Amino acid sequence: MKKFKINYLLIGAVTLLLAVALWPSIPWFGKAENRVAAIQARGVLRVSTITSPLTYSVANHKALGLDYELAQQFADYLGVKLQVTVRPNINALFDDLDNGDADLLAAGLVYNTARSQHYQAGPAYYFVSQQMVYRVGSPRPKTLAGVKENKLVLSSGLAVLSDLQALKESKYPDLSWSIDNKHTSNRLLQQVIDGSIAFTISDSIAISIFQRVHPQLAVALDVTDEQPVTWFSVRNGDDSLSAALLDFYNKLSGDGILARLEEKYLGHIGDFDYVDTRTFLSAVDNVLPELRPLFEKYATDIDWRLLAAISYQESHWDSQATSPTGVRGLMMLTKNTAQSLGLTDRLDPEQSISGGSHYLQDMMGKVPETVSEDERIWFALAAYNMGYAHMLDARQLTAKLKGNPDSWADVKLRLPLLSQKQYYSKTTYGYARGHEAYAYVENIRKYQLSLEGYLQEKEKQAAQEAKFAEAYPAVAPVELATPPYGPFPLGPFSPDAGHGKNHSALPNTLLPARLQ
Repeated sequence: MKKFKINYLLIGAVTLLLAVALWPSIPWFGKAENRVAAIQARGVLRVSTITSPLTYSVANHKALGLDYELAQQFADYLGVKLQVTVRPNINALFDDLDNGDADLLAAGLVYNTARSQHYQAGPAYYFVSQQMVYRVGSPRPKTLAGVKENKLVLSSGLAVLSDLQALKESKYPDLSWSIDNKHTSNRLLQQVIDGSIAFTISDSIAISIFQRVHPQLAVALDVTDEQPVTWFSVRNGDDSLSAALLDFYNKLSGDGILARLEEKYLGHIGDFDYVDTRTFLSAVDNVLPELRPLFEKYATDIDWRLLAAISYQESHWDSQATSPTGVRGLMMLTKNTAQSLGLTDRLDPEQSISGGSHYLQDMMGKVPETVSEDERIWFALAAYNMGYAHMLDARQLTAKLKGNPDSWADVKLRLPLLSQKQYYSKTTYGYARGHEAYAYVENIRKYQLSLEGYLQEKEKQAAQEAKFAEAYPAVAPVELATPPYGPFPLGPFSPDAGHGKNHSALPNTLLPARLQ
């Protein structure tokens, strides 16, 4: 997977220049009537989005997502309340703009020239490439040549439709695809897993997140190079909202808030390991149920799933685990640490989990208060792995190298330097296996992401089966098992299924199922 790239210096410089250029359009400069003034008079910023782990979701009655948090920050910047409307697909999002029902679309939408001709794009806040995916074990296409509409199914409104049309005209005349107007890209990714369709296309970040829960999903090929992701608003000659967004992003970048949000939602997105993910999810099914009550009992200041992910990284949930250096048990505690915590048996699952949780709380308590609350855990985990003193060295080294010692995104990049003499020779506590601490924290974040998503999927499936059982009480439980073709089988798409509006290019434009 291509990793996203962010050049904060470049983004900040361009944003500042554009903000200055558009400053007269900002309402407090003296213009009485404009879009920002209307939003402030209304007292509500209306944002339309779609549900996904990265954009917007609700867990435990709490809204989450990169786009959601940025939208909330922007509403605060304007001094208004945030109103979020969830739409089923991209076409419905742009309909909200066309109909005057939304001020902004914040849904991880890709910028392209065709869209920008009809809608106003905001600043880019990360980059993705578009990739075609297939199910592991089925034939993998190496190019787009010969890909037919009965194989490749896309969600309507995707920006990649313009790219595909250009590729069809220039390189792959036999390329064709069909459009599903009812489902989002995430739902089509699930259909690839279920075997209902052969291929679909989605962005690299969404695919990477999806693979943490569904490792059967594999990338066949890149369809595009990296593309900017941005918000969209109406293009009508009033630049006040664009000017406000530019100033907002400039402040967010300067304050380090943008970097922190990017790190929170994207910082642990990296190379995907199929075998490791499959092994972990197997352990979730077969080992975790016995240990889960203990994780829930002793996870006080952190989510129990994070504590479980830490334990898996330490011992793979093997209560008898012992390392060559003498650390033992589910949380791999040293003998001295166990004694300081009053533990008598490191191999006892309950003692190990309670001791590890208590020790981690102590580490979190020592993290400087200048570190934001949502990042303290990552500094504490680095200290848990390599020692508190070496974590302080990493912060000091970050500051010496002109980074922010309170930003995990900055500090984690300096951790590997602690094993290089030219750097550790100038630290207080000397050599440390900082590269291991870096991998340790990143792995835990990936396991947590997999665990949260996988358990949510299992809960949804259990709820669905319970609903079926209620509707058909005479059905035997064995008949409720998920069929081999997946829980949501769909018939083949009819030729008419591809007709609908496509906001990858023109607003409210019909796109036939088979483009020629």
